[in-house]
Amino acid sequence: MRAATRADAAVIVELIRELAVYEKLEHLATATPARLEAELFGDRPTCECLIGERDGEPIGFALYFHNFSTYLCRKGLYLEDLFVRPTARGTGMGKLLLQRLAQVAVARDCGRFEWSVLDWNVDAQAFYRRMGATMLPDLRICRVTGEALQALGAASD
Repeated sequence: MRAATRADAAVIVELIRELAVYEKLEHLATATPARLEAELFGDRPTCECLIGERDGEPIGFALYFHNFSTYLCRKGLYLEDLFVRPTARGTGMGKLLLQRLAQVAVARDCGRFEWSVLDWNVDAQAFYRRMGATMLPDLRICRVTGEALQALGAASD
């Protein structure tokens, strides 16, 4: 396992597309290597990425960034996506990626490490529970995108 480099942008996008297909959300996957490279390695990077490898071949990734808890008044680490190719599941790579991210969170003095999981993905939920995660039943993700985002952003007082 290693930190992603600029040269990994295309393979990360390939893994993102595989994740989108798995989650039945490929219509939402519009990432391009150029755009991802700018977000990961530009002047003001917005995220970071780990690449999981077996025999020198990428088999998974974890894309993450810092968020902030007002209650804890501390930064946190947010895992946006974790994906291990189906042929590599059961090899321990998912656990290794989560462990490395937990190490990053501890080293950076984060107050928490969190992520979301699709409600139908019971295999992932069981895996995360085995890793010590708690599912938060009282929270729902709110999202504004596309035309709704444009309209909200254009709203005036």
